[in-house]
Amino acid sequence: MTSPSSTSGSPSEQRREALRDFLRDRRARLTPGDVGLPPAGRRRTPGLRREEVAVLARVGVSWYTWLEQGRDITVSTEVLDAIAGALRLSDPERVHLYLLAGLNPPPVGGEPAAEVTAEIRQLLDAWTPRPAVLRDRSWNVLAFNDPARAVFDFDGTARNCLVTYFTSPRYRAMPDLWAAGAPAVVAAYRADAAHAPGDSAFARVVDGLRDASPEFAELWAGHEVGAPAQAVNALRHPEAGELHFDATTLTVADHPYWHVVLYNPQPGTGTEARLATLRHLRLATPA
Repeated sequence: MTSPSSTSGSPSEQRREALRDFLRDRRARLTPGDVGLPPAGRRRTPGLRREEVAVLARVGVSWYTWLEQGRDITVSTEVLDAIAGALRLSDPERVHLYLLAGLNPPPVGGEPAAEVTAEIRQLLDAWTPRPAVLRDRSWNVLAFNDPARAVFDFDGTARNCLVTYFTSPRYRAMPDLWAAGAPAVVAAYRADAAHAPGDSAFARVVDGLRDASPEFAELWAGHEVGAPAQAVNALRHPEAGELHFDATTLTVADHPYWHVVLYNPQPGTGTEARLATLRHLRLATPA
C-alpha cells in the first residue's frame, strides 16, 4: 500500500516523494515470474528488487535507486518509458509517472476507434431542447442531438466544428461577431493540435481549410495559441433568426479524446424563445 506523501516541503519535493512511493508500490506488486526473470529464492520483502528493475529498464542501479529515493535528478522520456515497461505500467500509470517526474506525458498512441456509446447519445438527447454535440480531438463531429441538427444544419455527412465555423453561411451571416470570435477559435485549435503532433487528422483539417478560407489561412499563419475556454457562438438561422449560445466543452472521462459541447442559450438574447419556435416549426413540418 502506498504511504501518504508529506504535506510539507516545496511542490517539487512533494512530487518527488509521490514518485518515490509510486515506484516502490509498483515494484512491490511484481514478481520475477511476472517479468520473465528466474526465481531468486526467498525474499525478505515482496516484489522485484531495485537492481532487477534497473536491469529490465537498462539503466544504472545507482541511478534507479536515486530516482526511487526521490532525489533531484534529471530524467529523460526514453528512460521513463523504459521504467514504465519494466514495471508493466498501464497507459494511465505511465502518464502518472511522467507527471510525477516533472515531464509532460507524450500522447498515448493514436486515437482509438470506438463506437459512440448509448450513454453518450442519451446525454446528448437529455440536453434537448438545447443543442449538444460530441466531437473528437481534431473537432470532427461524432454525434449530435436533434436541436444541433436543426441549428447547425448537420446531416449525415462528415462535419468538423472548425470547418463549420469558417464555412457555414449561418455563422458568416453575423460578420462582426464571427470576426471577433475567429482568432480565439483558431488559437484553441492550434493548442489542441499541439497535444497530438503525429495525428494526421489535424493536418487534413488545416490543409483543407486553408484552401477553402483565406481568413483561416491568415489566422493560422499567425501561430497564435490560446487555451480552449467557454466561448460564445452566434449564428443566424434562416427560420429562427439570430441565435446566441454559451458553449461549454466537457471531456468524456473514459474516452479522453471525446468532448461533449453543450450549447446554452445566452440570457437576454431571445435565443431560448427562438429555439422553441424552431422546434415547433420542425414538428409541424411533415417528415
